[in-house]
Amino acid sequence: MDAQTKKPSPPQGDAAASGQRLAPQLRMMVQTFWDSPGRNNLFLLAIAVCAVVALTAFLQIKLNAWNKPFYDALSLKDFWGFLYQLVVFGVIAGALLALNVAQAWLREMSKLKLRDGLTRDLFDQWLVPRRAFRLSGAGEIGVNPDQRIHEDARHLVDLSTDLGIGLLQSTLLLACFITVLWTASESVTFSVAGLSFALPGYMVWFALVYAGIASFGSWRVGRPLIGLNAERYAREADLRFGLVRVNERTEAIALYGGETDEKDYLNREFDQVLSMMRRLVSAITRLTWVTAGYGWFAIVAPFIVAAPGYFAGDMSLGGLMMAVGAFNQVQQALRWFVDNFSTIADWRATLLRVASFRLALLEMDRLGHEAGRLEVVPTDDDRLVFDHTGLALPTGCTRLSEKHVVINPAERVLIIGKQRGGKTGLFSALAGLWPWGRGRILLPPAQTIMFISHQDYMPPGTLRGALAYPAQPAQFTSEEYMAALERMKLVHLSPELDRDARWERELTPEEQHMLAFARLLLHKPRWVMLDEAIDHLEEEARNLVLDVFGQELADAAIVNIGQADTRRGFFTRVLHLIEDPEGQRLAPRAGIPVPVQPAKQKAPAV
Repeated sequence: MDAQTKKPSPPQGDAAASGQRLAPQLRMMVQTFWDSPGRNNLFLLAIAVCAVVALTAFLQIKLNAWNKPFYDALSLKDFWGFLYQLVVFGVIAGALLALNVAQAWLREMSKLKLRDGLTRDLFDQWLVPRRAFRLSGAGEIGVNPDQRIHEDARHLVDLSTDLGIGLLQSTLLLACFITVLWTASESVTFSVAGLSFALPGYMVWFALVYAGIASFGSWRVGRPLIGLNAERYAREADLRFGLVRVNERTEAIALYGGETDEKDYLNREFDQVLSMMRRLVSAITRLTWVTAGYGWFAIVAPFIVAAPGYFAGDMSLGGLMMAVGAFNQVQQALRWFVDNFSTIADWRATLLRVASFRLALLEMDRLGHEAGRLEVVPTDDDRLVFDHTGLALPTGCTRLSEKHVVINPAERVLIIGKQRGGKTGLFSALAGLWPWGRGRILLPPAQTIMFISHQDYMPPGTLRGALAYPAQPAQFTSEEYMAALERMKLVHLSPELDRDARWERELTPEEQHMLAFARLLLHKPRWVMLDEAIDHLEEEARNLVLDVFGQELADAAIVNIGQADTRRGFFTRVLHLIEDPEGQRLAPRAGIPVPVQPAKQKAPAV
């Protein structure tokens, strides 16, 4: 998990989505798999699963029919008939065993292919340019996307596969054994006032009514489990966020002796998890009274129902056992909903989290629909122009004090404003990340601009690749890499150029800042946009960066959106961000959360 993930206070993601209907969510997820590259493989697996389940149901009918001659042989004490039926059982059971193994393999392969399609789709939707950035400020739905993409997607695939195959199997068994049970019901006769009569399908109707009552009871008692499971997953994700946050800040926590405070924080998060689990325990216990009671009575129910036919002498012991077996198979199929209601509630809650997350990703492009759009226009003109530029923020509107600003090549411009006054919003707008506002920004050619935020992006891979990013490492020579590192006093990293590592964890913050400016030395852009990237540097490092700007990058325009220049002299021009009371505030669209003002985020190097 990214330690920079922000955890907002008001929950709104799953809570708002919990009222959504099941059908639209299912349609969206089915469409996801329909559009996945592995669709044909999924079709083949589905056909194979159906074939195996159908063969299994056919052999279970044969096994149920085997009950009659087997128990008749026992009642007649027919030893050779008994041995023969054992051989028949061995053949049927052996075939069922092979089918069970095949079904297990197909089930696990289905999970693999489904997870492959779902996870890659979520990767694709999440990492559409600028979506992840906007999602991070969209409320609870944007918290812990790693949890939804990794754990929730895996859990949804597992539950969907198990429940889907179980439902298919129960449906086929029900269709097959209802016929058997209907036939067995013909042997059940009732005698009233000397009259004997039979009720067509008597045992079938009894099984349907019995299972219907149990299913309704399970739904009625277990319905709260859907919301409870969704809330539990949200609280588990918060706890996981807290654990990762503490793990990645152990040094700072130790320096300030913050272990006690962090422990209290984790205990509070864990208490919320335990509170949810207690509510789940109570709900599951209430549901167990229904499901377990149904299960225990089902043991004797078929004997009670078939007893009139057996004691009337119309049904042999073998016929009784075959009827009991058929009744149990029908009951097992009909009680699928009863036995799996807790799992279905878990599946529904997981589907809610994954579907609402994917829907939010798709809706990111429509955030702030009612607000005006800031026009950011790349041009071939080597100038940066702000034309009546204003930013629409949730807290109001911010604009430049001058309505029309032209910045020419090689200028040194400082843009300052109040704390939380929209400085990072303007930087994000220049990078194309924040589109809400008014007016225009005319940008120089994209290939001539590089953006550096206070926390620069360190791509995975080698140090050479991180330095060259976004270009390919082969674009620069080893001598150029060495020279850039030496200039920024990072020569000690030269032997590490081709080592693959998580550099954002291995390098100190100061080294990461210097590496970002070493990247500038390689690319030599004509325009450099900074978001307080030099304001918090140590004096020596700041002097070094300004010296690079004055020598190697003397022809580049430097635009720093940050704090006032205390040194005086480097920046030749100062612009101010001010509040615009007449500007448009960013308003949410119905059903879509409004994003927060962009915090310090990673900006792309262009």
